[in-house]
Amino acid sequence: MSALARYFKANNKDVSGYDKVATFLTSELESEGIKIHFQDSINLIPAYISDSLNKENILIIYTPAIPSDHSELNFFKLNNYTVKKRSEVLGEITKNEYSIAVAGTHGKTTTSSIIAHILKFSGRDCTAFLGGISKNYNTNFILPDSINENVTIVVEADEYDKSFLTLYPDIAVITSMDADHLDIYGDKKQLEENFQKFSRHVKPSGKLFAKQDLGFTNNSYSYSINKEADFKAVNINIKEHHYFFDLYGKFGIIKELSLGLPGIHNVENALVATAVGQYLGIENGAIKEAVKSYSGVKRRFDLRFNSNGIIYIDDYAHHPEEIRACIQSVKELYPNKKITGIFQPHLFSRTRDFVDGFAKSLSMVDELILMDIYPARELPIAGITSAIIYDKVTIQNKRILSDKQIINEIENGKFELLLTLGAGDIDKLVEPIETIIKERFKIKNQ
Repeated sequence: MSALARYFKANNKDVSGYDKVATFLTSELESEGIKIHFQDSINLIPAYISDSLNKENILIIYTPAIPSDHSELNFFKLNNYTVKKRSEVLGEITKNEYSIAVAGTHGKTTTSSIIAHILKFSGRDCTAFLGGISKNYNTNFILPDSINENVTIVVEADEYDKSFLTLYPDIAVITSMDADHLDIYGDKKQLEENFQKFSRHVKPSGKLFAKQDLGFTNNSYSYSINKEADFKAVNINIKEHHYFFDLYGKFGIIKELSLGLPGIHNVENALVATAVGQYLGIENGAIKEAVKSYSGVKRRFDLRFNSNGIIYIDDYAHHPEEIRACIQSVKELYPNKKITGIFQPHLFSRTRDFVDGFAKSLSMVDELILMDIYPARELPIAGITSAIIYDKVTIQNKRILSDKQIINEIENGKFELLLTLGAGDIDKLVEPIETIIKERFKIKNQ
């Protein structure tokens, strides 16, 4: 949503908005001239919108995360404003442009941001709508350098609420199809069927890039690690916390690609981003340098502190498979560190549907702190609390703490490697935690 706000602001539109809570991101938007309020109240809608006689000049955009009883959203619907979902607007923006859409239950943000960076680094102009803050550009919305007819648009194709079915890209990427959003799809089979539908939205002249074991065959290229595929990563090794690999693919070989991100799953993401770059005709040397200079995305294995033997990493992981991959990456890079994990479950329905998976993944840490469930768009579900995960986690050192108790723990507790995980408002703890760690150890982040 914030990327769309920036898009319209960059196109000289008046932009205002509502969000549930104030965050670092909303503060940035306000500093860019976008008015935001944080209470659901019709009286807080700017007068130039609520009193407007020119509704045809006003577009209301909302995310499905907004609850159905939201008074402001219902005001707009009842008063015949033009109201569209975020995905519909992205579909309109990309409809007549050359576009690359990245889908998957995991890996969308990293893969799309690597693709956008390869394009920008190599001199191919692009607009990018990202699901996280790119560290290379310090934004989730990348503007083209100039207005011309050859701008490529990179977007994340969100599977929630079947949003990705509004897109008809020239290139599509599908990174994963793990069971998720069962409140929308009911079961994994329905989710997979909708990914199949999305794959058929690729323009006839375009191409789908899909992970090899997902089984896509129509008008597609496959990619994989150490397995036969149209594009494969081999000779994977770690040197000084960096992954190196060779790419063998349809458009040639690139040796010793260097990725500064941890985790074998990020090798996969870089692999398919590189394959897309080759498909677009970008020179191999430029791709290699772009991947090497890629800095990552905030809240995606975000190394916040690493000095004097103390490490702090923050990650957006909110699905059991994402959590498993994140913790496994930590263990690979820091095999001798005691891992203290802080996790905030996201959604009552996801907690209910994947409690066993959460418990199994979280049992990989040495010490676990659970927070209360972040409800987002949902109302509470009877019997569904963080305690159902707690009861199934197999490690002995585990607790459920409030925000205030967590801060006290950081101020006074002992830890070697701290890992915060979750997609809710746990992000509001990241800056305070980092500040406390710096104060405690009287050293600067290196």
